[in-house]
Amino acid sequence: MVAGERHRAGCGSAPVRGVKLQTRLCDLLGVKSPVLNAPMGGGDAPASLAAAVSAAGGFGLIGGTTMGGARWLETEIRKARELTDRPFGVGVIGHLPGAHELMNVALDEGVRVIAVSFADPRPFVQSAHDVGAIVLCQVRTVRAARQAAAAGVDVVTAQGTEAGGHTGRVSTFPLVPAVVDAVAPVPVVAAGGIADGRGVAAALVLGAEGVWIGTRFLATREAGVSDAYKRRVIAASADDTVLTDVFDIASGVPWPDGVSGRVIRNEFSQRWEARESELAVWAGEHRAEYLALRPGTAVEERAVEEKAVWAGEAVEFVNRIESAGEVVHDLVAEAAAVLRRRPASLLGDA
Repeated sequence: MVAGERHRAGCGSAPVRGVKLQTRLCDLLGVKSPVLNAPMGGGDAPASLAAAVSAAGGFGLIGGTTMGGARWLETEIRKARELTDRPFGVGVIGHLPGAHELMNVALDEGVRVIAVSFADPRPFVQSAHDVGAIVLCQVRTVRAARQAAAAGVDVVTAQGTEAGGHTGRVSTFPLVPAVVDAVAPVPVVAAGGIADGRGVAAALVLGAEGVWIGTRFLATREAGVSDAYKRRVIAASADDTVLTDVFDIASGVPWPDGVSGRVIRNEFSQRWEARESELAVWAGEHRAEYLALRPGTAVEERAVEEKAVWAGEAVEFVNRIESAGEVVHDLVAEAAAVLRRRPASLLGDA
């Protein structure tokens, strides 16, 4: 057992192998399982992760928004094709500079699924549809979901505040069914707080056609985060996460109103909690030095105390480092076991 690992929580019943979950999303994306990895930015979701998820029957997404830019994304797309012959997509953070260039790189490379977050999807939809590509749009409110559907997106991802990274303020349980009702018949994918088969089953019962998972996939061998980052994720509990703006203030990266970042508390977040105005002054003097701090063999442990460890409340169920393929298979098997057993145990004759 890796240092920091906890005993893995089960789903209350043995996983059922040799089964599948079939939804409209599977047909739309051409996959066996309605499980997507979140296209986490910063290189956290590279080709290795996306390819492993797709090869296991889910749908892999490369996080296109990184400091490597267009050249990095082009390389990762080609690498993913070497690793799997299954379909995969690319995610872009729509409000950041270069988002349209990154989408065009993906489309030029033949990628036919684009996931857009944090921006009006209309400018992305037309370009994607012109070449026959599908657009997923991540939203955090019912209003944004309606706007996305009106813009012609093919899938809406409803992200609850339990999610890691940048997110909104509405919880997954009320958000997902409200979005399902608001955008029908557009398929909805649930995101935020989902890390085991029970969460997958719950999302499907709420009306979602699939799940979009980030935190569970951080603790995989294929994820693009450091070993120290992975250790922090598997050692943390839901109580260790906090929704904060301090890392955005420090880095100087703007985010839409109502969006903050969910992280695992560390020395930096505790040092600047409730001192945002002072942090802004500090960042004005030290930003270059702060941004230069990057994970490496000599500074990994220091980096996870000073830089954001983006992770959601579902860290409660992330207890070991495993392969992304194992995660996909376990999620499907566990969800199938729950869906077979739990409803029958609740229903009886009136």
